[in-house]
Amino acid sequence: MTTQALQKKPAIHTVRLEPVGVEMEVAEGETILDAAFRQGVSLMHGCKEGQCSACKCRLIEGDVEMLKYSTFALSDPERDGGHILLCRTLAYSDVEVELLNYDEDLLSRSIPVKEIPARLAAAEALTHDIVRVALDLDQPLRFWAGQYVDVTLPGPGITRSFSMANPPDGTTRLEFIIRKYPQGAFSTALENGVRPGDAVTVRGPYGSCFRREDRAGPMILVGGGSGMAPLLSILRDQAASGETRPVRLFYGARTRRDLFHLDLFEGFAATMPDFAFIPALSHAEAADAWTGEAGFVHEVLRRHLSTLADVEEADVYSCGPPPMIDAVLPVLHMAGVDSGRVYFDKFTPATR
Repeated sequence: MTTQALQKKPAIHTVRLEPVGVEMEVAEGETILDAAFRQGVSLMHGCKEGQCSACKCRLIEGDVEMLKYSTFALSDPERDGGHILLCRTLAYSDVEVELLNYDEDLLSRSIPVKEIPARLAAAEALTHDIVRVALDLDQPLRFWAGQYVDVTLPGPGITRSFSMANPPDGTTRLEFIIRKYPQGAFSTALENGVRPGDAVTVRGPYGSCFRREDRAGPMILVGGGSGMAPLLSILRDQAASGETRPVRLFYGARTRRDLFHLDLFEGFAATMPDFAFIPALSHAEAADAWTGEAGFVHEVLRRHLSTLADVEEADVYSCGPPPMIDAVLPVLHMAGVDSGRVYFDKFTPATR
């Protein structure tokens, strides 16, 4: 008997998700969330690395093990109370869990995760620290506007998560808006190593902060930094849909030099029924006054919500650094926005 024949296949267990009654398989050594991605079961998730708590749920029954995670995402008392993070949980028996945060619309629009070879097509500076990157894929990738993929560079195998900035129109080219970080591994490789035509790998789609269709009430987009990418995908998809709901895009930056795509937003204002771009400049100078409003983005958002009709029925998409998201959520709550119609994506720092 060969050595290969002696190797055991990983055990397969059943995971039951309540209260939605969905069942799926998970192999030993595979996290429950990865098993869901593989089978096209779209569960609420964010960072996929145990940092953001989006996939937190309660273990009802089963033998599991948790990989390393942040106690900011799952505290010790929560762990002792039977809560787990699906992105960090390995199953060693049949398992039943209670989803604490789920979306019926998300489950109904599931797309299985795929890995697709790609090549770097272009990289151009938009500001002093923001870059537009384009990738050409070997085949189209299905995704919803606002979702993201993991991009792996050749050689050192550096992987980072980036949201698409283009709409899901069936093209084989994906566009990203990426922030460069000093001494960042991906930024350094992009600056000094990877060249147009070089091979990369794309895996996805991921993310639950995607455009919901045929809704009443206004659409409110709130972002900062590279959080512009998913919002731009949502905005482009909304513009192509023909829907006539009011759309407001709030973007937080330090000064006028941190803004980009202003001509693009002028085009949206001229062609969409009711669109406005409102930059929020936290370190605005007098010369910036014509470009945006002074203040942090959550402060500028607060001032405008009181003037927007039917804000209680708004769909809100907020993408950017965690402190920005944490400041925006209470503002929306105080304005009476339905929490079930607030979708956000926290851009947590890379851990790999």
